[in-house]
Amino acid sequence: MDLATIIGLAGAFAMVIMAMMLSSGGDIIMFFDVPSVLIVVVGSHFVILMKFSMGQFLGAAKGGMKILNFKGQPAEELIEKIVELADAARKGGLLSLESAEIPNEFMNKGINLLVDGHDGDVVKSILNKEVKMASDRHTLTAAIFKNLGDVAPAMGMIGTLVGLVAMLANMDDPKTIGPSMAVALLTTLYGAIIANMVAIPISDKCLLRNEEEKLTNNLIIDGLLSIQSGQNPRVIEQALLGYIEAGKRPSGEE
Repeated sequence: MDLATIIGLAGAFAMVIMAMMLSSGGDIIMFFDVPSVLIVVVGSHFVILMKFSMGQFLGAAKGGMKILNFKGQPAEELIEKIVELADAARKGGLLSLESAEIPNEFMNKGINLLVDGHDGDVVKSILNKEVKMASDRHTLTAAIFKNLGDVAPAMGMIGTLVGLVAMLANMDDPKTIGPSMAVALLTTLYGAIIANMVAIPISDKCLLRNEEEKLTNNLIIDGLLSIQSGQNPRVIEQALLGYIEAGKRPSGEE
């Protein structure tokens, strides 16, 4: 689980809910309004659906959930595994890697390509295409959430106008002023919450994960191509350490 995302999301909502309870004397129900929910929450999703296909829309929800379940593998572990595979390949050839245990799915696919005897250019082309396709999916998910962040406040403004029109049209009936004003204000609140506490942060995190995944996969591609070319495992290790920030490299490698 991505702890930073969970803590950030839970903490932000906790602070807002606490402020609502303190300002309302514990009556948090006053901040819930069905018309406002329909306009902002439901309406915003329908607007996003207009901008993208059904598959892209539903895929964005799945992509957002992947952020919470993201488990990145440290570069140090990947380099250690690649060096281990390079040692095995120098001693027993590429076919000896067929039985190797490789938890990383992308690395495992690359090793299978090496074992099958594909040319280096073919392996690089196939793996780079995998990287691009994954990057495109992450970018699309980020774009959908970014659009939600743009649409939600706009729908909140529409709700505000609806509430103001309803209030001004019934000024002679004091009983309608309160509910109409609630719609006018709460829609703006809902729009701001969806945009700034959910949609935009998830969009930014998708882009961050995209860059992290591309860096990891490029490290793997360079390592596998080095194994195929028969380079010395120590040379491969030194080359791949360039993917790690100098201050975070193993002792003596800065």
